[in-house]
Amino acid sequence: MKPTIKAIVFDVYGTLFDVHSVKDACEQEFPEKGAAISQVWRTKQLEYFFWRHMMGRYEDFDTVTQDALRYALAVHDAPFTKEIEQRLTASYAHLTPYKEIESVLKEMHDMKTVILSNGTDEMLKALLHNAGLTDYFDEVVSVDGIKQPKPTPAAYMHWFKTSGLRRDEVLFLSSNGWDIAGAKNFGFHAAWINRNDLPFEAFDIEPDAIYPNLNNLSEWL
Repeated sequence: MKPTIKAIVFDVYGTLFDVHSVKDACEQEFPEKGAAISQVWRTKQLEYFFWRHMMGRYEDFDTVTQDALRYALAVHDAPFTKEIEQRLTASYAHLTPYKEIESVLKEMHDMKTVILSNGTDEMLKALLHNAGLTDYFDEVVSVDGIKQPKPTPAAYMHWFKTSGLRRDEVLFLSSNGWDIAGAKNFGFHAAWINRNDLPFEAFDIEPDAIYPNLNNLSEWL
C-alpha cells in the first residue's frame, strides 16, 4: 500500500544544486584546471567534515569548505591570493540549481517541504535567495545547530523532533548515498536521486526508490 507522505525533506548540495557548477569560477581563475579543482574540492569538503566530527573537532560546513578549497588548489599547483580564495568560496552561494527543481517544487504546494542540510544557516539562506527558491520551503534546517552532521541519527532528529509527524510519514531525498542510508536507518522513506548513474553504495540499507532526477516524485504525492 502506498505510504501517506506528509513532508518531503530535501538535501541541498548535489540534490537541489549542482556542486560542480563552481568549476566555472575555478576555470576563470585557473584556466584548464576548473573541473579538476572542483572534483577535489567536493571530495575533501565531505572528508574534512566527517573526519573532524569523528575526531570530536567539529567545524561548520563553511569553514570546512574553505579548508577543502585550499587543499584542492594546492593539489593542482594553483597559487592563489586571499582575493581569489574569497571569490571562489563566494561561488558556493551561487551554485546552479538543477533544471527541474523549480517546476517540481511548484507541484508541492499542498505538501510540507523542508531542507535538512549540513550547510550553515548563512550558506543555505544565501544559496536559496540567490536562486530565487526561498519561498518554496516551509523550513530550512541546518545541522550546525546541534553540531551533529548527517548521516548521524541526531542530525535527522534535529528536524524531526518538532515535526509532529511519524517517521513513516516523511520522504527524504538526497543524491548522496550515505545520506540516504542515514535517513533510512532513522526510519524515513528515502529516494536516492542518482544524478550520475552510479550503483548504490554497498550499504545493507536500500532506498525505497531510485530516480535520475526529481521529476518522478509525483508518485509520492
